[in-house]
Amino acid sequence: MAPIPRTKPLKPAAFTPSEPAPTDASEPAGDSRPPPGEAQRATAPGARPPDLTVSIVSHGQGALVDRLLRQIARQTAAGLIRRVVVTLNIPEPVPADWTTLAAFPVDILRNREPAGFAANHNRALAGCADGLVAILNPDLDLQGDPLSLLAQAAREAGTGLVAPLVLQDDGQPADAARSLLTPGSVIGRLLPGRRRASTAPHWYAGMCLVLPAAVWRAVGGFDERYRLYCEDFDLCARLRLAGWALVQQPQARVRHAAQRSSHRSLRPLAWHLRSLARVWRSPVYRDYRRLLRAEAAPTTSAKG
Repeated sequence: MAPIPRTKPLKPAAFTPSEPAPTDASEPAGDSRPPPGEAQRATAPGARPPDLTVSIVSHGQGALVDRLLRQIARQTAAGLIRRVVVTLNIPEPVPADWTTLAAFPVDILRNREPAGFAANHNRALAGCADGLVAILNPDLDLQGDPLSLLAQAAREAGTGLVAPLVLQDDGQPADAARSLLTPGSVIGRLLPGRRRASTAPHWYAGMCLVLPAAVWRAVGGFDERYRLYCEDFDLCARLRLAGWALVQQPQARVRHAAQRSSHRSLRPLAWHLRSLARVWRSPVYRDYRRLLRAEAAPTTSAKG
């Protein structure tokens, strides 16, 4: 396998795991787990038990979730997935066979009222004390078995987060691997032909991420003050500041049908602008920018 590019890692810091997020804003839709032992049925003797918990949030996107769940069941190596948690952010019907379509259990959480991206994933993954966690958008199209490749990379020492190569509908790389979030980068992404992946990314967009559960808990998951935008940048920045590497596994590939609601309605646009204002004023942003400048300084000096 070709070397996996990663940002420059620092020495991992010591952590005190945070408490799991509260779960009282969602309600499990009954016990969706299969009979005891069924989730382990395909695991070979002596193999690692299933340790990947997947979180998917649907906001009236049941058809997309249905396709993604069936892809996961069909294309992911047996014995990897511990469970999948689907959060229904608004009321919608659920196919009857979701809880039986694979060897792993599918848990369904129904929100009493809509919550933000960060809060939904934090609640879905609150009980994960070990193994790995995955955050997936419902509008992904898996190319082969990316989850197995991402999980393998996430188990490497010092790794805090792993992202795949995200492709556009035309097969070209999407701009999911990004440089430092700045006013200029935001404006640039609005211009025709300027949406392209960074060759030296400082963060990864949150449509498909895999992390060690211990790292996820140590940094407290997503910051729920970001309702819909910038929580992925903030997470990546906090991981780097804590000493963990951000990794892209280019052999793990997904297609993403981006739904940029902030371009079509005022409420998501307001959330977007509010999140940008918050992140640019935050100590996390200030400290991360300082870290990136310090890391770039030796290279700049050498060139001079």
